[in-house]
Formats: sequence, C-alpha cells, structure tokens
Amino acid sequence: MDIVFIKQLAVDTVIGVYDWEKQIKQRLLLDLELGCDLTRAGRSDELRHTLDYAVISERVIALITAQPLELIESVAERVAELLLSEFATQDVKVTVYKPGAVPAAQTVGVCIRRSREALS
Repeated sequence: MDIVFIKQLAVDTVIGVYDWEKQIKQRLLLDLELGCDLTRAGRSDELRHTLDYAVISERVIALITAQPLELIESVAERVAELLLSEFATQDVKVTVYKPGAVPAAQTVGVCIRRSREALS
C-alpha cells in the first residue's frame, strides 16, 4: 500500500471543553496518511489518478471549522470518516495535535487508524 501524506496541516477552530475555550479559536495541527495505490498516477503523471492533497486539505479544514467541538478525539474520528467516504483511500491514519493545551508539554494529541472496512 502506498501513502499520500499531509504533515502539520494547521487549522484554527473553536475546540475545547472549558467555557473559555468555547469563546476563542485555537490552532490544531494534523498529520494525515491515506493508504492507496499510486501505481497508475506514477505511470500516467496525471493528477486525476492520485489523491489531490490540496483538495483533501480544503475539505478537512472546512469540516473542522464548520462547528465547534469539545474533543480532539471527535475531530480525528470525523476527519477519518470524511477521508474514507470522499476519497479513494482504503485506510487512513489521522493524528491531531493541540499545542499549548498542557503548559508543560510542547503538544498533546491523539492518533487513530481507520479502514474502509470499518465503515461498513
């Protein structure tokens, strides 16, 4: 399985469980890995035969900013569902970082793996 990846996609959104967090935007960073077969794209050199990371980035940002959420776990799950349902990928790995959430740590986060089979 080949992988198309996007590293450190920055999204400013309302995220958090505390009242003060629901009043501000905070930055999330996402790493996305989409498993697919890139053979055809590599041979044809045509964008239509691969996963367009610009389109993927736009869709993920739109999804995350559409409504406030409390948990980064919810962000990760919704992003995984979007990627599996809208793009030609068999499995995904989604890592969501929330820098500054814990003052003593550079970042905190979650990492999930999901497959198309799990959607069935």
